[in-house]
Amino acid sequence: MKTAMIAAAAPFAGANALAQTSNKKLGVALCGLGGLSTYQIAPALQKTKYCRLAGVVTGDPQKARQWQRKYDLPERSIYSYDTMERMADNPDIDIVYVVTPNALHLEHATKAARAGKHVFCEKPMEISVARCEQMIETLDKAGRKLGVAYRCQFEPHHLECMRIAREKELGSLRIIEGAFGFPVGDPNQWRLKKALSGGGALMDVGIYVVQATRYLTGEEPVLVSATEAKTDPVKFKEVDETITWTATFPSGVIAYCATSFNAGPLGHFRAYTDRGWFGLDPAFNYSGIKGMRSDGKPLEFPQVDHFATELDAFALSILENRPTKVSGEEGLQDVKIMMAIYESIRTGRAVKLAS
Repeated sequence: MKTAMIAAAAPFAGANALAQTSNKKLGVALCGLGGLSTYQIAPALQKTKYCRLAGVVTGDPQKARQWQRKYDLPERSIYSYDTMERMADNPDIDIVYVVTPNALHLEHATKAARAGKHVFCEKPMEISVARCEQMIETLDKAGRKLGVAYRCQFEPHHLECMRIAREKELGSLRIIEGAFGFPVGDPNQWRLKKALSGGGALMDVGIYVVQATRYLTGEEPVLVSATEAKTDPVKFKEVDETITWTATFPSGVIAYCATSFNAGPLGHFRAYTDRGWFGLDPAFNYSGIKGMRSDGKPLEFPQVDHFATELDAFALSILENRPTKVSGEEGLQDVKIMMAIYESIRTGRAVKLAS
């Protein structure tokens, strides 16, 4: 984790170098055409330097035709979930970006791997540790790269916070506070169905806070303790509504975290050191990220398209034949921590994690 975070501090150096040696754009097929693909990822693919929209996978034939017309996609690049493995015969597609509900990630990543394609998977990677491990093994056996869509790991404000922490510019970290949540809407959406989501607020947006504590400390938590509250047991019958947890890290840093599907909007973190603090608020939005420091120095960077930036970074890892810092192992680690948080809620006890 520490090595990955140090490397993260200068992610654009490799991009600039490769820009001089390769003009190739990798073809990306979007698997799942919901709101995220429609309003964020597809538009981002019109801005990327090293990849392009080359196909779609959907269970809705009408939607498939709409996308085909809108993005001028060839007939052979339109797939259903049952025909994904035919991508093996389509050299235009290099990467499958899995954007389906959490519990379907393994199935669709496996089909993409069998077709010989690299996989970029939305977070959480899957709904259990075992399913994450199976996905990693499947992509390894196929000889293809697996990346998890941790967009904040490529966003300039987050990268600067990692640098401040790594270099101890404001002192050594002591305490991290973080939260991400919002009042969820449609009670019938898949995020509230445990069979599809694997959990509620924690799996959907709490994972951002789990990630932030890890990339700020550069460490893995050794102890978590969590509590859950429900004010609407009907709407949140199957999944968690609000969770708070603490995480203790080997260096002694303690993180106080929260996530909710029935409060906010909230989405921030602040890292306290022995000489001050720094943080982002908002921290996890698609745009408008704002930073601050206790010494009054600016923590400001140009806004970037998070999805274009992460996709280009993943494409570069393929073109340069090097590891991605948002690997399947990175996704697995977050799921391990979230499962420990759920275990703490079930048992009423703190849960130790392997150091």
